[in-house]
Amino acid sequence: MSLKNKLNRLKPHLSTGNSSEKKAVPSSVETSVEIPYKEQWELEHVSPYYLDKNFCLIREVKYPLDQRHGHYRFRDFLTAMETWNQQSAAHPLSAKGFQAEELFFFDTETTGLGGGTGNTIFLLGYASIEGEELILRQHILPNPGAEVPLYQSFLEKINYRTLVTYNGKAFDWPQVKTRHTLVREHVPRLPSFGHFDLFHAAKRLWKHKLERLKLAVVEKEVLGVERVDDIPGFLAPMIYFDFVENKKPDGMIGILKHNEIDILSLVTLYTHLTFQLCGLDHDSTRMETFEVGRWFAAIGEKDEAEKVLGKLTDGQDVTACQAKLTLAFQHKKEREWDKARNLFVEVVQFGEGRLALDACIELAKIYEHRLKDLESALQYCSQAIIISERTPSFHNLSGDASMEQLQARKERLNRKIAKSPR
Repeated sequence: MSLKNKLNRLKPHLSTGNSSEKKAVPSSVETSVEIPYKEQWELEHVSPYYLDKNFCLIREVKYPLDQRHGHYRFRDFLTAMETWNQQSAAHPLSAKGFQAEELFFFDTETTGLGGGTGNTIFLLGYASIEGEELILRQHILPNPGAEVPLYQSFLEKINYRTLVTYNGKAFDWPQVKTRHTLVREHVPRLPSFGHFDLFHAAKRLWKHKLERLKLAVVEKEVLGVERVDDIPGFLAPMIYFDFVENKKPDGMIGILKHNEIDILSLVTLYTHLTFQLCGLDHDSTRMETFEVGRWFAAIGEKDEAEKVLGKLTDGQDVTACQAKLTLAFQHKKEREWDKARNLFVEVVQFGEGRLALDACIELAKIYEHRLKDLESALQYCSQAIIISERTPSFHNLSGDASMEQLQARKERLNRKIAKSPR
C-alpha cells in the first residue's frame, strides 16, 4: 500500500481537539484499555501511560555515567558543564550558570519532513542527567488519536532550562508547537526554553571536511559512533504506519533504538563541541582550531579569538594565513591600524588566491585613508588587480573586490598622486 493511501486511511483517527472539553487528568489506576503485545513491550522497558480511557507508551532506559558512547563517556559531559562554568568568554553554546540536570537532549520522529498539521510526531525522545545516571525516555504515539496522553505524559516530565537538539530550531520544536496547538485545551502549556542547536555548530566547525552534515555522518566521522543494524530514518514513517495497522511492536522497537542513538549522540556531540571550543580537545586539527577562533571573532569575543587564532599564526600554510587575515580584520574593526597592516602584509607575502586578494585590498584602503601613503596604496591596489586578472573565478566578484571597483580605486589613486606636491 502506498504511503499516500496509508495516510488517507489514518485521517479519521487524527485528533482535532475540542476547545469546549475540560483538560484531561491522568488516570490514577489502569483502565480497561487493552495494550496489544504488552508483554513484548515490557521486555523493551516500555510501559503504558493511561489517560481518560486512552493511552500512550513510555520507554525508559538508564545509563551509568561511565557508559561510553563514541569517543566519550557520559561523565565527560559533566566536565564540559564545569568547563563552561569556569569560562569567562561568552558563546552561543555556553552553559555557564547551568547545572547538568538542566540540559534536555531532545529528538523526535515524525510521519514526514514537511511542516504543518499534516505531519504527526509519533515519538518524543529525550535524555537528561539525574544523579549518577543518564535517563532516556521516549513517549510513543500508539495511534494518531492518542496525542492527548502523549503530550500530557511528555509535559509532566519537563522541568528544564535548555533544549539541546540537532536542527531542532528549524524542525523538531516547531513541529511540537504545531501538534500541541491541536490539543492545547487538554494538556499543560509548552514551557519556555533556551535552545542549543548543535547542527549550526557542526556546520561551522566541520563543513570544510564533511560533504554532508547529517547527524549519522557526524557520528561516524567525528564522534566515533558506529551504528549496527540501524533502521534508516527515512523508513520510520512507513514502519510507524504499519505499526498503527498491525500493532506489532517489532518495527517500532527498531525506530526506538534509532532514536535512542540520536539522543545519546547529542550528549556526546555537545561534550565534543565544548572540548573543542574551550581548548580541551588536544586532537583538534589546525582547521578546526581556526573555525573555533573565527567563531569567537564573529561573536565579538576579541580576546578569546586572539588567543585561539594566535596558536596558528606561526606557520605559513593556508590555515595560518586564514588566521592572520581573520585577526587582521578584527584589529581593523578595533581601529588598531598598525597591527592590522602588519598581519595583512604577512598574508600577502605567504598567501595566495582570495586570501591575498582581500589582504591587498585592505592594505590599499589602510595606506590611502589611514596612513596617507598613496604610493603604497597604489602598489597594493595594482597587485590586487594582477591577482584578479590571473584568476578567472575572480572576474565576477562584487563589491570592493570587483574589477570595476579595483580599476576605479587605481584611477583615483593615480589622480591623487598627480595632484600631490612633489
